[in-house]
Amino acid sequence: MQVKSIIETIKRRKSIRTYENKLLNTKDLDLINSYIKEEANLISPLGKKIRFQLVPVSKNQTEKGKKIGTYGFIKNPQAYIVGSINKNEGSIVDFGYVFEKFILYLTEMNIGTCWLGGTFNRNNFEEEINIEYNEIIPCITPIGYESENQRFLDKTIRHMAKSDKRKPWSELFFYNTFNNELKEEEANIYKMPLEMVRLSPSASNKQPYRIIVSKDYEEVHFFLERTPKYPGNNLGFEMQKIDIGIAMCHFELSCNELGLRGEWEKKEINIDMPNKYYEYIMSWKKTIN
Repeated sequence: MQVKSIIETIKRRKSIRTYENKLLNTKDLDLINSYIKEEANLISPLGKKIRFQLVPVSKNQTEKGKKIGTYGFIKNPQAYIVGSINKNEGSIVDFGYVFEKFILYLTEMNIGTCWLGGTFNRNNFEEEINIEYNEIIPCITPIGYESENQRFLDKTIRHMAKSDKRKPWSELFFYNTFNNELKEEEANIYKMPLEMVRLSPSASNKQPYRIIVSKDYEEVHFFLERTPKYPGNNLGFEMQKIDIGIAMCHFELSCNELGLRGEWEKKEINIDMPNKYYEYIMSWKKTIN
């Protein structure tokens, strides 16, 4: 497959909920299966491994004859990509990173996707993939070719979630401390990567990531600002930590494309956080100019 600009792919990625009633072609299926089998595609920046499984469906029924559903949110999916991971501290962030990287790959292939975290029957999917001990399915995505005729429901969901709107830079990005807003024109080498973070999908479009660029522009610190009483954080894991992983994925892939190299690390930081809903997650440290 021809390598495309990841920045352009991020810009055109969108959630697809209605698909053509058309089977995935053999070439695309082969590329998807090859991606899943490649070990490097399954490993997060901190070394945690994600498991992917392709589950073909016809009229919402699997090849095993199991009925699986998404409560009417998805129409005519040709398959689902089911992601699972061992449930332990930090793994949810890793899941978000690796799953979004896969979704961007599918977007490059012109295959539609849609992050699903709460609107599917987990028990049926767990049985379908033979879930392992201490393993969870944080999210799945339907896949297929986008239908030109999107349903009224699709438009309603996008409108209610304000999917086409994003928070301004002043609410998301900061310089050295949370007291100093990072203006777009002052972001320097991080202007494009941070804008790609701003475009990243998040549960209910809450955009819970907050980012501080260090005074010397050598480090970029990622924080979570939890949404109080957010129901997605009550699924046995914190849904909003997936959003941080997605943001990290957009940031690093964009940096790589621009020739900026760095590495992730969890470190001791001396930064005052605005309130009790904040949590430090990870830092990216520049290694090559």
